[in-house]
Amino acid sequence: MNVFTCTTRIYKDAEQRFTQGGDSIVSFKGPVESGFGNSKVTSWMKFNLWGKRGESLFPYLKDKTQVAISGEIANREYTDKDGQKRYSLEVRVNDLTLVGGKQPDASQDAGSKKPAAEDFEDTIPF
Repeated sequence: MNVFTCTTRIYKDAEQRFTQGGDSIVSFKGPVESGFGNSKVTSWMKFNLWGKRGESLFPYLKDKTQVAISGEIANREYTDKDGQKRYSLEVRVNDLTLVGGKQPDASQDAGSKKPAAEDFEDTIPF
């Protein structure tokens, strides 16, 4: 059984392309950390969402968005433009959850005001 689960923060907005048959493939990259202290290792992975799932999530997969992912991991071999063999650690995403809220925009923070405690009504039942 090949099951991989992680959380990552998307590096650059996701990209969408289509196969010759018209199937959508949405791809993005992100770092995955393991270990801690001096033993901490960061691996960069490519994540692929196929079909309707990828199409529906594409607008939300923006730079710095944190996501939780479950899928199948593979080490894909390819030849680069210089004829060198390369490897790409990739995950075919089976499940993706958007973690946390929208990233705050610095220009919005300056003018926004958080509600003060006295702004709430006393009718809250707890």
